[in-house]
Amino acid sequence: MFDAERIRRDFPILSTASHGKRFVYLDSAATSQKPKSVIDAIVDYYNTYNANINRGVYEISERATDAFIASKEKLAKFIGAHGIEETIYVRNATEALNLVALSWGERNIKSGDHILITEMEHHSNIVPWQMLAKRKGAVLDYVKLTHGMAYLDMEDLEAKLEKSPKLVSVTHVSNVLGTVNDVKRITKLAHECGATVLIDGAQSVPHMRVDVAAIGCDFMALSGHKMLAPTGIGALYGRRELLEAMEPVLGGGDMIRSVSMHGATWNDLPWKFEAGTSNIEGAIGLGAALDYLDGIGMDSVREHEQELTRYAMDRFSEINAVSVFGPPASDIENRSGVMAFAIKGVHPHDVATIFDREGIAIRAGHHCAMPLVTQLVTEKALSRMSFYIYNTKEDVDRVVDAVGVVKRIMRIKD
Repeated sequence: MFDAERIRRDFPILSTASHGKRFVYLDSAATSQKPKSVIDAIVDYYNTYNANINRGVYEISERATDAFIASKEKLAKFIGAHGIEETIYVRNATEALNLVALSWGERNIKSGDHILITEMEHHSNIVPWQMLAKRKGAVLDYVKLTHGMAYLDMEDLEAKLEKSPKLVSVTHVSNVLGTVNDVKRITKLAHECGATVLIDGAQSVPHMRVDVAAIGCDFMALSGHKMLAPTGIGALYGRRELLEAMEPVLGGGDMIRSVSMHGATWNDLPWKFEAGTSNIEGAIGLGAALDYLDGIGMDSVREHEQELTRYAMDRFSEINAVSVFGPPASDIENRSGVMAFAIKGVHPHDVATIFDREGIAIRAGHHCAMPLVTQLVTEKALSRMSFYIYNTKEDVDRVVDAVGVVKRIMRIKD
C-alpha cells in the first residue's frame, strides 16, 4: 500500500516548519525535494571518493567512474533505452533540447523546412526552435489546442503534418494544464510523414512509467532535479544512429579520442557530447534517486498522483470563484498531478503570498509557458500546485482552507 506519510519522513526539508505550520510543498513541477538517501549518496561521494572520472587509475577515481557509469546504466533501464550510449548527460531538459537544436538541427534543418511544436510547450521547447528557424530560414508551426484549451487538436496536428515537417517536438505532459499527450500516437503519425520526433519528458519521466522504445521517439529530454536528484543533472535520450551522425557542440576533455595541432577526433558515445569535467555528484545523486523511485514503483507513483489530483479537483469543485485548467477529473487518465487554477478577482502572486503565510508552497506566474497562459487568462498568470510522492490528502485539505483565507482577506464573495 502506498504510504505518503511514511515517504514524507524520508525528506528532511519536509520536517521543517513554515511560518510555524507544517510545511506543505506543492511545487514539484518546478523542482522536487530530495530524500535523505540522495543527500547521503552525494555526501558519501565527497567524503570518501571525491575524484575525477575516466582519467585516474587510482582507487577512488575508479570508484567514482564506476558510480558515474552505474547511474547511466540505471537511467537507460529506467527509460527503456538500449544502453548508456543513448543517454547523454546534460545540465537539464532545457540543455538537452538545445543540444538537439544546435547539433541535429544545424545539420538537418534547411531554408523553408517546417518545424512543428504545440501551443502548450514550455519556453524550453519553443525558444530553441525559434532561434533555429531564424538562423536557417525555416518555418515554425504550432499545433492548436481544443476542448477548452485542455487537449491538443489532433485534427490540426494531422493537417500540419501534411506539410512534411522535418521535426516534431512535443511535451509529454503540460507543465500548466497537466495534460498527458498521446506521444506514442503522435510519434507514429509524425514518422509516417518522415519527421524526426523529440519528446520533452521533463514532466513525465518523474511521474509515470516511460519507455522510449515503446513510444518510438527519436529523442527525449529530461531533468534530474524534477525526479528527486540534485540540480544540474539531466539527460538527452537519442537513438544511437542519430547520435552517431550528430556533431558535438562543445569541445574539450572527455569528448575527444585524439587531438593534434590541426584537428581532433571524437570519443565514442555517450562521451562524445560530454565535454569537460562531468557533474559527478549530480550523476551519483540521480542514480540514488532512480533507486528510490524504483523502490516505490512508477506505476504506484502514477496511481498516487491520480488519486490526489482527483481528490483535489473534487474539493475545488465545491469552491465558488475558483477555476481549474486542463482535462476534467472525469478524464484523470489523461492528466498528471499538475493543477493550475485561478481565484476570480485575485492575482496569482497574491494567492501564492497568502498560501506561503499558511505554510504552503505553490507556484504563481506564467510557468515558462507564456504563449499558452496568455490565451487562458487575461492576467497572464496562474496559480499552480503540483503533486508528488510525498504529498497527501491532508495537504489538499490545507490548500482548500488556504483558499478560504485568500477569499476572506481579498474580500471575494461567493
